[in-house]
Amino acid sequence: MSFTFAPAVREQVSLLIALAGASGSGKTKSALRLAEGISPSGKIAFIDSEARRGLHYADQHRFLHADMRPPFRPQRFVDGIRAAEESGAEVVILDSFSHEYDGEGGIMDWADALADSGVKSPGNWKEPKQAHKKMMNALLQCRATLIFCLRADEKIEIIREGGRTQVRPLGWMPICEKRFMYEMTASFTLSPDAPGIPRFDLPHKLQDQHRAFFPEGRHIDEASGQKLAAWARGGTASSATAQPPRRTKADLFADARARADEGSFALNAWKAELPDRVRQAVQEIAAELDEIAAAADERDGGRSEATDDFPGNDAIHGAAA
Repeated sequence: MSFTFAPAVREQVSLLIALAGASGSGKTKSALRLAEGISPSGKIAFIDSEARRGLHYADQHRFLHADMRPPFRPQRFVDGIRAAEESGAEVVILDSFSHEYDGEGGIMDWADALADSGVKSPGNWKEPKQAHKKMMNALLQCRATLIFCLRADEKIEIIREGGRTQVRPLGWMPICEKRFMYEMTASFTLSPDAPGIPRFDLPHKLQDQHRAFFPEGRHIDEASGQKLAAWARGGTASSATAQPPRRTKADLFADARARADEGSFALNAWKAELPDRVRQAVQEIAAELDEIAAAADERDGGRSEATDDFPGNDAIHGAAA
């Protein structure tokens, strides 16, 4: 067998991105904004294992939607992604991918069922682990960009120190197979106190060439996706950031309404980041924004992480149902 070598050129590389966080941390909204930046034409598919919660933002974003129901075996996620790619999707969002690990029929549930049937540990993990490994091999061969939304738990460690029992916080940890995050191009942890803003003091993975795309203290947004997509097509970090997209006042107001729909906290955090000139422009619809934010606060305490969609595609529904 012979090998042929050619000069290495980065072009059309696929991206695997993970967004982890607790409820209300803005995972789903951030995933949609990032996806729209990567695929401005709206070739986005959403595989929804959260009882159709991805439809909460159906009036704000365009995407194909598939309602995925249990069992959440690894192969079913592969089938859904392949169906999405066949439908022309450039970006596939999986929310929540944590179900592959601890959901109904996920690999933990699968291993427990085998143990209950008499397969002794660690033999009960052999089949689930093989299925997960096969799934990961398939994900690494995808040509579409994959964005995984993962739940996260705040972990603690109980230790003995100075003759006393101490509780040591370990921070937010994503709920997934322990090696999953190592395969990501980039990963972020979000927290409910600052929805949509990556916490770089919490677990994350961000290569130097991508760091400029995600400024500290700023929301993950469409511009981040545009820069990532430009880099994946072969551009450099500097060229990807050189020409930021022009935004109209209509774009600004749409963004403001989206932030308001996440509640007063998210709206005020977003306005605090704006330049004075832009903040003054937003004041034109201040009363409307306050009304939207108040309704969001009353609805869910201002801690929403909903999503958006346009009518689904039969092929995707068939694969993920």
